[in-house]
Amino acid sequence: MRAVLSTGSNIGDARAHLRSVVDAFAGHVVAASSIYATAPWGGVEQPDFLNQVLLIDVPCSPHELLARCQRLEREARRVRDVRWGPRTLDVDIISIDGVTSADPELTLPHPRARERAFVLIPWLEVEPDAALEGEAVAGIVEKLGAQGVRRL
Repeated sequence: MRAVLSTGSNIGDARAHLRSVVDAFAGHVVAASSIYATAPWGGVEQPDFLNQVLLIDVPCSPHELLARCQRLEREARRVRDVRWGPRTLDVDIISIDGVTSADPELTLPHPRARERAFVLIPWLEVEPDAALEGEAVAGIVEKLGAQGVRRL
């Protein structure tokens, strides 16, 4: 199975935090997007985020993948004090080929992915024919706009 992971960071050495995810999935990474800068949203004053999307061949079950992603966040000392607040590392599973889930712990595809240009634009870079729930990601981005996402 192939998974789409979205990573983000805006505290500390953001590039190193993103690189830690690539390193953690070494041997399973099919493609890694460029790094993009994105203005924060959610109303919390904070620095811009750096974002990246990875395509990986899933080396485990979806719930085991979630546990690995959460472990990487903990290792980066992520704190969840403020919703949509600053963070050292955020690792979201956007989709896994052929897997849908309404489990509150792991909803797939990610329930807000189609609202987030910082996920969709880097995803298109590494998978130009990507689809989300049967809809072309390129079409979603066309309707959504770039939302200030800029490639570095």
